[in-house]
Amino acid sequence: MEELHSLDPRRQELLEARFMGGVGGSTGGSTGSTSGGTKGLTNNECSNHSFGSLGSSSDKESEVQVQISCLFQGGNGSSPVRGLPPVIRSPQNSHSYSTQGAAVRQNSSSPTSLSFGDHMMHPKQLAVKFVQTDLTVLKLAALESTKNLDLEKKEGRIDDLLRANCDLRRQIDEQQKLLEKYKERLNKCITMSKKLLIEKSNQEKQACREKSMQDRLRLGHFTTVRHGASFTEQWTDGYAFQNLVKQQESINQQREDIERQRKLLAKRKPPSSSNSQAPTTNSEPKQRKTKAVNGAENDPFLKPSLPQLLTLAEYHEQEEIFKLRLGHLKKEEAEIQAELERLERVRNLHIRELKRINNEDSSQFKDHPTLNERYLLLHLLGRGGFSEVYKAFDLIEQRYAAVKIHQLNKNWREEKKENYHKHACREYRIHKELDHPRIVKLFDYFSLDTDTFCTVMEYCEGNDLDFYLKQHKLMSEKEGRSIVMQIVNALKYLNEIKPPIIHYDLKPGNILLVDGTACGEIKITDFGLSKIMDDDNYGVDGMDLTSQGAGTYWYLPPECFVVGKEPPKISNKVDVWSVGVIFFQCLYGRKMSYLIAFIRRCLAYRKEDRIDVHQLGSDPYLLPHMRRSSSSGNLQMNAAGSGPASSSIISY
Repeated sequence: MEELHSLDPRRQELLEARFMGGVGGSTGGSTGSTSGGTKGLTNNECSNHSFGSLGSSSDKESEVQVQISCLFQGGNGSSPVRGLPPVIRSPQNSHSYSTQGAAVRQNSSSPTSLSFGDHMMHPKQLAVKFVQTDLTVLKLAALESTKNLDLEKKEGRIDDLLRANCDLRRQIDEQQKLLEKYKERLNKCITMSKKLLIEKSNQEKQACREKSMQDRLRLGHFTTVRHGASFTEQWTDGYAFQNLVKQQESINQQREDIERQRKLLAKRKPPSSSNSQAPTTNSEPKQRKTKAVNGAENDPFLKPSLPQLLTLAEYHEQEEIFKLRLGHLKKEEAEIQAELERLERVRNLHIRELKRINNEDSSQFKDHPTLNERYLLLHLLGRGGFSEVYKAFDLIEQRYAAVKIHQLNKNWREEKKENYHKHACREYRIHKELDHPRIVKLFDYFSLDTDTFCTVMEYCEGNDLDFYLKQHKLMSEKEGRSIVMQIVNALKYLNEIKPPIIHYDLKPGNILLVDGTACGEIKITDFGLSKIMDDDNYGVDGMDLTSQGAGTYWYLPPECFVVGKEPPKISNKVDVWSVGVIFFQCLYGRKMSYLIAFIRRCLAYRKEDRIDVHQLGSDPYLLPHMRRSSSSGNLQMNAAGSGPASSSIISY
């Protein structure tokens, strides 16, 4: 019976009921005939045989055999009982069933038992017919144990991953909290930086205004003067210039006194040795004759006597004193002139600062706003026609920057606004792609409203070349050569990139001195009028100049002023001309405008525009370049006794 445990529980129960006699069923029911090895009996018929009434012992045995045969019929391995799974038979089970079949045949001699025995005599056919797998119980147990081990490993791996996931989530939460903490700390640092920068900027503004108020008395200030129905601003010099004017007037007065005394000394100059006695002998009769004619010695209408002649030593002594006094006056005059030039440079700075303060006070960005949630405006650097340049601090990159705010006039037509915005966008598109150490970098571009947009550029501490030339008039040839070399290096870069670029607006105001001196590095800025020489616009003769009239005419070549049916052609030679003019101005302290203007006036096509002989004679190019000065700040020098020529006046 131990071998029966491998059978289906339902089949095992039926076998135990038949062999042990524990079967209860309903009476009646016919025993159907069994046809050996055929499928004549259906499952319902087999179930009817299994629940048939019990008769004699031979009948019972035959019924049991029929029912057992019914249980093991069907090649498909389906269970005779509905709802039960099919039986998996192994060779061992087939052998046990054949043994039980042999035992049943010994106790029965009915045809049914013979047929059952005949059926059980072919174990190989049953094995081939009913066996569906070669797996044994040990293999199944091994597979089950392996599967259980794999399942345990998977469950362990899942548990490990869940624990790792929990750890990672915990770490993410900790990092998130730490990140929030750092963000909060960073915001506090940014807030404190803004506070300190604003405080420092306010202190600098206050110091600048105090210094300007002090310099107003020393250097001068603007006063409003009424002219008819309009008011104009007029410059009034301070006490420093007034003191220099008084000193210069005193020197001029002393020089006049010395000149007068020298003339008197010349009258008392002793005669030469050959003519020393002749005048004395002839003078005595004349004096006696004069006294006799007048009749009195104390007549007030008498001609005064000649001054007493000096000896030769006394004359040379007085002459040497006068020369020393004149030399000392010239030295004092040179010192006054040097002090005047120094004060003029300081006054230029003072005037520039006064204008900057006035523009800053009237600006809408004077209260340190933060633009684009990033750029903190500190103070105004300068103001142009439609733009303002502020020194700002980048709160994200933690660096200083120059923010150029473009403000369009609200009264402009939309066409003019679009044109200005187009030029600014062109500057941004051109400038943002440039990367050269001699070109100012462009960092950012953003809009504030429909009429205001900003460009953020690299900040340079120094001033531009134009301001330097106004302060120092000129520079040495080595300094000018260094500046020109750097400019040419930047222009080479602009013409080596694809597509090449013409700057078109090179001038001293667009050349920044990084250190504020002529012996340092320079950077080129302002690409608002630049031209892109792409294949569509650039030809063999150059490209069309579509913005004729724009730019600074002093630094533009003659081809930019040609008027005709077609626009003039330009190339990178425009920048070459500008470099030449800048170099000339650096070396000689002035622009080439006098020479160019003189030739243009002489060669005017229309006679109404051509100057006449009188105007030609009074042309500034032909006049001697005397020092221009006035009592309002520039000293009126005497042409006869003026000191050495100033560095600002260079003859051609």
